Formats: sequence, structure tokens, C-alpha cells
Amino acid sequence: MAERFIEVSLDKRGVSCTAKLLDDRAPLTCAAVWDALPLGGDVYHAKYARNEIYALIPPFAPQEPPLENPTITPIPGDLCYFTFSNTQLATPGYGYEAAAEQQGTEAAHAGRATVIDLALFYERNNLLINGDAGWVPGIVWGQIVEGLDSMAEACQDLWRSGAVGETLNFRRA
Repeated sequence: MAERFIEVSLDKRGVSCTAKLLDDRAPLTCAAVWDALPLGGDVYHAKYARNEIYALIPPFAPQEPPLENPTITPIPGDLCYFTFSNTQLATPGYGYEAAAEQQGTEAAHAGRATVIDLALFYERNNLLINGDAGWVPGIVWGQIVEGLDSMAEACQDLWRSGAVGETLNFRRA
């Protein structure tokens, strides 16, 4: 199979990077993502994992991929895929409902039985452990090969300035 690439972008900030799909390590996840592109949604900056941004989107795969190429210690440039139930993300510690209430809306994933988290890790020293659930392994399905430095700057700006109004998008390159 030929190498496949996607563009990952923060559209409001006008920054993007290029990622290579890891078809050899996570073939089922890569196929599911590739077939569903473009994907994206409101961006969030992680509270627990440290240097991570992510979008919560509806399920798109005919069948959720198994835990292939798992990690609990993602490195800079890793793209990870997580599957959560709505109840896993509904605890007050996450703050999704409170933030949505402040904006006069409902959390975008509210009411969905399953929620997909597509994440980008932009710096070192990440550990996927959650106070409510324990270890949270993710599927590493892509690796940033170009533009990580500018994306990391934008991610730091998300952390400092806030993510309201910004989207994280995944498209074929």
C-alpha cells in the first residue's frame, strides 16, 4: 500500500501540519479514519494527559477498531484514537457541560452512546491516566511528519488563550 497523508488543522488560527498514516501498525483504525475523512469539531486542550488537543466526534466506523498499536505514553506528533461512552465523559471534572451551559448550549457529545476522541500530542511527557478511570490507552494511528513546531505553538496558545470558537480538523492531504 502506498503511504497516505492527512492535513491536521486549527482553522481559526490558520495553522496546519501533515501526518503520515501508520497503516502498517494500525491498519483497521487508519482505514476507518481515511474512509470517513474529512472529520473534525470543536477543539479541546487536555486536562489530564498534558500536551494534547482533541476533538470529540460521533462514531464513524462501521465497527470500532480494536486496540491496535496502543500507548499510554504518546510522544510529540502522535495522533491517537479513543472510544468513550457518553457516561465516561459526563463527570463534572471534565467540565464539558459547565462550559456548554456558559455558552447557552449543550455539550456537543451529550446524548451520544459512543464518542470518538481524535487527538494530537504536540510535546513530550504525556501520560494517559485519568483520575476517574485509571489508564486510558489510545490507538496511535498517525505521526506528524511536517509542521509540528508551528502546530505546537498554536496548541500552547490554545492552552493560554482558550479554545472557544476553534476547530480541530482532519482532511486528506
